[in-house]
Amino acid sequence: MFTRILSARNISQLFLFSAFLGTTAFSLWGQAASNSSASKDSSKTAAAGATIASTTTASPTTASVPSQSAPDATSLVVGNGDLINVSVEGAPDFSKDVRVNPRGEISLPMVGAIKVAGLTVEQAQEAVAKRLQAGGYFNNPQVTIFEKEYATQGISVLGEVQKPGIYPLFGPHSVLDAISAAGGTTPKAGNTILLTRRDQPNLVQTIPLDFKKEQGGQSNVAVNPGDTVVVSKAGIVYVVGDVRQPSGFVMENSHLTVLQAIAMAQGANPTASLGHAKLIRKSSEGAPQEIPIELNKIMKAKAPDLQLQAEDILFVPSSTAKNIARGLGAIVQSASGAAIYHY
Repeated sequence: MFTRILSARNISQLFLFSAFLGTTAFSLWGQAASNSSASKDSSKTAAAGATIASTTTASPTTASVPSQSAPDATSLVVGNGDLINVSVEGAPDFSKDVRVNPRGEISLPMVGAIKVAGLTVEQAQEAVAKRLQAGGYFNNPQVTIFEKEYATQGISVLGEVQKPGIYPLFGPHSVLDAISAAGGTTPKAGNTILLTRRDQPNLVQTIPLDFKKEQGGQSNVAVNPGDTVVVSKAGIVYVVGDVRQPSGFVMENSHLTVLQAIAMAQGANPTASLGHAKLIRKSSEGAPQEIPIELNKIMKAKAPDLQLQAEDILFVPSSTAKNIARGLGAIVQSASGAAIYHY
């Protein structure tokens, strides 16, 4: 009887052990199947990634145009005379406005004079932080420097503008912004701008000056503190005397002939003495000289049409003897008061 019970118990234990083994085997099989599926998916993903990578590599790349935006505040250089604010995070009593002295130094509480001129804002922050930490005043101080006034790094706007000078334009600004700050261009302004960068003083960049909406982008080049913008002077030819519209006319691309100048002045009056016209031109020494012009023959294509130069004065007298004999000084004076026209 005891043997039968023991056998039954052994059989029961054997059954339970077999069931345990079956469950474990099923679990292990499921995990292996899952790992195999994940491995296949991973292989597919890797293959797809390789395909995309090869496609991207094979496709041509488009060269990006470098941005000409103005630098951020940390790249600007501190100069003599600048007014800066120095502060330390967590120490409001340390915030102080200081001006850089002629030696390029600022004087701060506890640490004294620190050389900052010629450093970027970020470098100046590091210099102040090192001095504070070396003196034992702060442990790993977080110093912030803010430029409040730039004494030497405004944008210089010169040439044919209404108000030439240095303008403190900081942040993203363009050439047209600088010209606008200077009051705009004068009537004698040309169609080119000379731009000199602060960090490349020997390299002059020529930019077309155009305020038209469709072409303004060519003139909308970014400028940075320390740059110099020079608006060129246009070549101007003056047509005065017995013409319908005595004026000064801007030479487009430095090209203008006698007939073109007369056409811009809307032609000569019926009382004009075309055979006694004069061209007033400065000599190589700078003195004005008279050159007779046979305008009547030029208009009949019996004489070559002369090429004019900048600052030439074309004088067409009337048929009265007084006007024919008009003096050189009077002609120059009448040209100086003529209005300037752009075409």
